[in-house]
Amino acid sequence: MTSISPAANPYAQLGAAYARTAAATQPTLLDALNQAATDNNPLDPNAATNLTLSDAAKAQLASSASTPDFTTVTATARDTLDQLYKAASVKGPIADDGTLNVDLSSLDRRSLFAIATNSGSNFTPDEQGVAASELNGRFDTAIAPAAAATAMTGNYTVIYKAAADYLDGASSEEKATATWSAQRAAVQKGLQAAQQNPNTAPSGISSDPVAAYLAQYPNGTAPTTSTESFSDVATGARATLDAQAATAAANHKELVFDPARKTGQLADLSSIDSRSLSAIALNQDNLFSNQEIYAAKKELDSRTRASILDSLKQSQTSGDPTQLSLGILQSYSAMSPEERQATNWTPAFKDNALQSYNSTSKLLSMLQGTS
Repeated sequence: MTSISPAANPYAQLGAAYARTAAATQPTLLDALNQAATDNNPLDPNAATNLTLSDAAKAQLASSASTPDFTTVTATARDTLDQLYKAASVKGPIADDGTLNVDLSSLDRRSLFAIATNSGSNFTPDEQGVAASELNGRFDTAIAPAAAATAMTGNYTVIYKAAADYLDGASSEEKATATWSAQRAAVQKGLQAAQQNPNTAPSGISSDPVAAYLAQYPNGTAPTTSTESFSDVATGARATLDAQAATAAANHKELVFDPARKTGQLADLSSIDSRSLSAIALNQDNLFSNQEIYAAKKELDSRTRASILDSLKQSQTSGDPTQLSLGILQSYSAMSPEERQATNWTPAFKDNALQSYNSTSKLLSMLQGTS
C-alpha cells in the first residue's frame, strides 16, 4: 500500500507536544467565573467584588462552554474515519495505487488537526499524512481567490491579509503549536512589508506559507481540487431538495419555495453550496421546477449582494476605496465557471472591476504624491 511519508507532514510532531502542554487540566474562564459567583456572597464580609458581565461576554462564554473538548473531537474524528472506510468498503485512506480511498472534506478543521497530529495516538501514519494534506489544501483554497486578485492587481497585501485571516481562524489547539506561531509571525511580517511596498512580493521570510504558495502557483491560479462533474452536482442538489420534500411530507406539509406562502414548509437553501445552487438555477439537465430555479437564483443573488456589500463595508471602514474592487475581484476568482454564468458575473464585469481598481489606485497615488 502506498503511504504518505510522516516526514512530509508538518503537523506530525505537534500532537505529542500539545498533549504534554494540555496534560494538566486547567480551569476554564467559565469555571472561574462560576466560582467567583459562588464566592461573591453579599453576606460574607470577605467576599470579592461582584463581577458583572455584558450580554456579549456571557454569549461568548456560553459558546465556549458548548464547544467539545479535544478528546471528544479526537474520538469523533476516529469514528468518522471508521464510518468512511466502512461505507467505501476499504481498510485505510490510501489505495494500493496511491489514490485516496475516502474524501475528508466532511471533517472540520479541528478534526483534521486531531488526525494530522495523531491526537491520543489514535491514527495511522497514512491517516495523519492524508489529513495534513487536506489541511494544506484548505489553506491553498482559502487564499486562492486573493492570490488571483494579487496576480491581477500586483497588490500583495491582498494575499497576505487572506492568509492572516485564515490562520486566525485556527482552533486553540492549533494556535498552541510552534508551527502555527511561526507561520502567523511570517505572514504578519509579509503583510507589513506589503503594506510598505504593495507591488513588491515580500521575500526572505522564514516559514512564510504565502511565499511557498506563490512559488507553486506563480500566476495565482487556484488549484482545482473538485473532480465532481456539473451533472453530478445537479444530481446531488436534486437529492438534497428531495430529502427536504420527504421531511416535509413526513410532517404532513408541502415543501414550498416562496417565503410569502402561509402554509407548507419553506425550503432551506442556505446550507446548499453555491455551485449546487448554480446547477439548480441553470437547470442544464432539466431536473428542477420553475419554482426551484427561481428560488435558487434569488439565493445566489442574495449571496452576491452580501459579498459586494461586505467589500463596500471593508472599503468604508478602512478608508481605502480600492477595497470594493479588490473584494469583487476576489469573489469573482472564488466562483466556478457555472456560478459566474448563473449570476451573470461575466469577464467584462471582472474587467470593469479591475479597471476601477487601477483608476482608483492611480488617483490615490496622485493625491498622496507618490506618483
